Amino acid sequence: MTGHSRLPLLLAVSCLAATCGGGTPVPTSPSAQQSFLTGTWTGTLTIDREGEPSTSGAATWTFAPVDGTNLQTFTVTIRSQNPWLTTTASVTSAITPSNQPPARISTTGSYPSPRGCTGTLLSVGTADRTSIDADFSGVDCASLAQSTFRGHVVLSKTG
Repeated sequence: MTGHSRLPLLLAVSCLAATCGGGTPVPTSPSAQQSFLTGTWTGTLTIDREGEPSTSGAATWTFAPVDGTNLQTFTVTIRSQNPWLTTTASVTSAITPSNQPPARISTTGSYPSPRGCTGTLLSVGTADRTSIDADFSGVDCASLAQSTFRGHVVLSKTG
């Protein structure tokens, strides 16, 4: 075999070696984009109610992007260990003006109140790559006295 006749054979063997475990696999589809919000954030939720002392407790928010929303809308599981509002809720968050930090974050939804009703919440603040700082307000059991609350949540990215 001459040098010229061996070249096609060497190319064929090289191609086979690369595709049969000897080389780097070629991705078949693009990998999904990740948002800076995706994952678990932990911190403190403080709640103030008129005529009552403030209460603070641990809070965990877990963000998962909603498909087809340009990584700007998320389902969020909130776990609150605040003594006045011990609950787990599934709510929705959105970030603007883009899907990159820093961003304005708005969170809204309802939750099962520890007082036996359904409450509503709203939180608006700022999210950057490692922290969220937002107000936190709502109405808990509208039929009860002092059902409205205001507060603050500060979270750090943990996972």
